[in-house]
Amino acid sequence: MSGPGAARSVAEIGIVGAGTMGAGIALSAAQAGYVVRLVDKSADALGRGLQRIEALIAGQLEKGRISAETAGQVRARVSATGDMRALATADLVIEAVFEDLAVKQAVFAELATVARAGAVLATNTSTIDVDAIAAASGRAADCVGMHFFSPAHVMRLLEVVRGRETAADVLATAIAVGQRMGKVAVVVGNCFGFVGNRMLYAYGREKEFLMLEGASPAQVDRALEAFGMAMGPNAVGDLAGLDIGYHARRAWSERPADPRFYRVADALVEAGRLGHKAGLGFYRYTSGQRRGHPDPAVDELIVREAAALGVERRAIEDDEIVSRCVHALVCEGARLLEEGIASSAADIDAIWCNGYGFPRERGGPMAYADAMGLPAVVDTLDRYAGRWGTAYWAPNALLRGLAARHAGFATRPDPGPSEG
Repeated sequence: MSGPGAARSVAEIGIVGAGTMGAGIALSAAQAGYVVRLVDKSADALGRGLQRIEALIAGQLEKGRISAETAGQVRARVSATGDMRALATADLVIEAVFEDLAVKQAVFAELATVARAGAVLATNTSTIDVDAIAAASGRAADCVGMHFFSPAHVMRLLEVVRGRETAADVLATAIAVGQRMGKVAVVVGNCFGFVGNRMLYAYGREKEFLMLEGASPAQVDRALEAFGMAMGPNAVGDLAGLDIGYHARRAWSERPADPRFYRVADALVEAGRLGHKAGLGFYRYTSGQRRGHPDPAVDELIVREAAALGVERRAIEDDEIVSRCVHALVCEGARLLEEGIASSAADIDAIWCNGYGFPRERGGPMAYADAMGLPAVVDTLDRYAGRWGTAYWAPNALLRGLAARHAGFATRPDPGPSEG
């Protein structure tokens, strides 16, 4: 990837969508000194979004994190309306609506008629093809992905997604705005899930298989938290809402045809167990508590699904849980490097440490692989491929080439071609 050019000037930011994500982005932008126009055609959604922003400001004020003067200044920078024409003066518009391609394309088609010439149009999508969204605007050079992480006013990571036609100064603008908001802005290429979520699906694939094979949701979470992950993947899924991933996977045209793929999570959603917000997910929740309790009903559901899929169950050690989940990350990360979606191992590590709770003391998944030694990583992947097949576990040419030279991801030229 070539470097970005000079950034366009941004003083006013428009945000389309006043849900949790939109409100969080609005607050982050206002705190960074930008004038913010929050737009949502639903008056109820707009009201809830403003209430959320006010509650967050009040909470920061109460905790002494900001002064009363600063709180007043932040409030004054945010205005809200149901009229998209209010975005006519915005220098940057960030779309934060429902994660659905048709919905996002409709927003971008409308932005083409209201946004000023030269305004940057950004989508906050977490998985959807940025080029397909940008095409609806008729001005793809002005479009870019800005994938914030929830809660957007707290999480430091921002994946800046370069579309096929994204102009260099548009990319630079997204980076500059993200940095002014206090984010770690990492440029990535365009594919399903980009870098972070594409790797997350490899990590999640293994935790799902492990549960079918005999591990409980609590054992999986406990093992990975002991490794150093900020939260176990099942607890994270419950907190985010299991239905979010359920719908994203159905929009994924290249989703693995493997019937085991996310079958446990899908079965929970189909049973109405959507996570924390429903009081039931991988765990059951009592009112006011964030951490859930193991639920025998989930164990029974997993046993039924394993039987239906013909998966033989066995006792699984914590070490196997950690090894399979972490090696899945490394294997997918190597593929992203070879494809040029990620520019460097350091970028992948920044994404996983700042957005996904990978233990910082281990440096990130690619740094951890270097510490293990890539020959040992390849040996493990080959062993897993021999047992579970090459579809998921085959080391790619880049990884094999580095291992053969006893080199590491950190010493690989940045960026570089595929290596054999």
